Amino acid sequence: MTEGRNFRPCSRRLILALLCCSLAAPSRAESVEGRWMLDFDRKDGRVQLIMRRTTSHGQWNNSSSYKLEDLRGLTRPSGTASRPAAFEMIRDAGTVRFEGQVDESGGSGRFQFAANPEFETFWKSRGYSSLTIDEAYTFTMHDVGHKFLDDLRSLGYDHVPSSGLVSMRIHGATAEFIRDLKALGYEHVPVDGLVSMRIHGATAEFVRELRSLGYDHIPTDGLVSMRIHGATPEFVRDLKALGYDRIPVDGLVSMRIHGVSPEYIRQLQELGYRRVPVDSLVSMRIHGVSIDYVRKMKDRHGDVSVDELVNMRIHGR
Repeated sequence: MTEGRNFRPCSRRLILALLCCSLAAPSRAESVEGRWMLDFDRKDGRVQLIMRRTTSHGQWNNSSSYKLEDLRGLTRPSGTASRPAAFEMIRDAGTVRFEGQVDESGGSGRFQFAANPEFETFWKSRGYSSLTIDEAYTFTMHDVGHKFLDDLRSLGYDHVPSSGLVSMRIHGATAEFIRDLKALGYEHVPVDGLVSMRIHGATAEFVRELRSLGYDHIPTDGLVSMRIHGATPEFVRDLKALGYDRIPVDGLVSMRIHGVSPEYIRQLQELGYRRVPVDSLVSMRIHGVSIDYVRKMKDRHGDVSVDELVNMRIHGR
């Protein structure tokens, strides 16, 4: 697999690799080792760490960002001269040991992973089967540990598959996020729904803003659709100022998909077309009834209804 520098796409590839390796069920004795590259130059103060492995099942890479303190023993040197480096990532599921060279911009070297047998005992006590070495490694890289599992259990998420746990950690579906949703009336949202909400930015704050505008308890797939298509609280407020209040969610999404913008509505109103139904506005945009076309038809035919405008546009008049 090829790896880019962006966090989320790389992480999705990591999940796919984890699933493939889990299906292959490698032996516990298989070692996890490979090469690492590190970049200190992130603007947020975190470090970008790229891990590259070659196994009997193929080659796979992942790239994630970490706080410097997650890498015990690593300090950022000053100057461009390389110096030896040895540091560790110690998590509940295991320990990754790094050796190599670093300078002020970053570094590279080799790593080796050792699973924590005590964590596997804990894992099996929760009703799971044995961890593969790849699962233990991935849990370590994304900090799937005792607290995360305990927090999920306390919230009713007692037996989430390993791939789901990793996905939740990658995308920030934390216990705090779940509690915030629960306080807003969203009880036991499925794991894939939680992950989708996090990926697309359907946060608790987004839900609260919509509530303040009269949209109460929108289904999670509706919230995600609104975020994907840009049906933001600002968009809702702009429509309300133009006389369009409490438009259903599917109507808001359809308007965004087809380009029914507040400016388009405002210009239509200036031409005398007030309170045009949402379905008609969408139809106008679908069939290319632009503001210039409306002006042209009004100059040519006088008052023309919305239905007539759409019909004339469909027939090329």
